[in-house]
Amino acid sequence: MNEVTDAYSRRAAEYTDLLGSMAAVHPSDRQLVDTWIESVSGRALDAGCGPGHWTHYIAGRGRAIRGIDLVPAFIEHARSTYPGVRFDVASIEQIDERDGTLGGVLSWYSTIHHSPSRIALPIAEFARVLRPGGLLLLGFFDGLSVEEFDHAVTPAYRWPATELQRVLESAGFEVLEMHRRTGQGHRPVGAILARRVA
Repeated sequence: MNEVTDAYSRRAAEYTDLLGSMAAVHPSDRQLVDTWIESVSGRALDAGCGPGHWTHYIAGRGRAIRGIDLVPAFIEHARSTYPGVRFDVASIEQIDERDGTLGGVLSWYSTIHHSPSRIALPIAEFARVLRPGGLLLLGFFDGLSVEEFDHAVTPAYRWPATELQRVLESAGFEVLEMHRRTGQGHRPVGAILARRVA
């Protein structure tokens, strides 16, 4: 993921200005995250938190959460902008949490640059750190087939929800809900709510 980290590092300021606030969030996405966090019991992790706005938003709802991201510029911005929230430079492929200690993981478009040969790595980590019954909310770019496309920062992947469901179930998740949103001039996006099974 070094190339992805470098690509985001070069455009971190631009990305933060454009997308790094709750003002840029679609109302449907906010509703999905609100519903997820209300069902989470215990600590949560914003895995691939970017500039930290989602982490701060969730912490503001009285929830214990921290954010991790591999892009140092994102973490620096998050720490200076939201000093009351914990942020760490860390990989979603090697999460520094003990097995089965978290109640929830938010992965909001943080796996979009993982190829089909690597997507199982972060999914397995999410499963490892979640306790049985813990909830994962995964945001992704939706498509009819798994395919690479030219993302604004660095190449990313579209996934059919059914293919991601297969990966999730293989890692020990039960898919509870699938959501899809389309709009004129926007790429189709999706979200999956999944529960860690025993």
